[in-house]
Amino acid sequence: MHYMFLIYNCEDRPKPGDPRFEDILTRVNAFADECRRRGVYVSGDPLKPVSTATTVRVQAGKAMLTDGPFAETHEHLGGYYLLNCRDLDEALELAEMCPQAQFGSTIEVRPVDHIPGLNHGVA
Repeated sequence: MHYMFLIYNCEDRPKPGDPRFEDILTRVNAFADECRRRGVYVSGDPLKPVSTATTVRVQAGKAMLTDGPFAETHEHLGGYYLLNCRDLDEALELAEMCPQAQFGSTIEVRPVDHIPGLNHGVA
């Protein structure tokens, strides 16, 4: 079963040049390596800052673009992992190991819905 780990509130993560950056990079890479070792890693990436977001809404067939994230969002999505875990228990175990969770980010774990006949998504 595929699970999406949505990582919220990590906008203040250290950047290259920050003394904490190398430690965090090492931990994040070790987590990804553990997921690969278990054979569950599908993908994962950080997102650019929320200030780079553009929100698209379509009303009456017309697209309306807004700079920034969805306005009602209180927590900002900062990245994700997509893992192919055997069950929710394994997904939650890995979420607890996720370095971003240990640094104060919120990790939302959600199963991916595989809809028959849908031509996109993860097989």
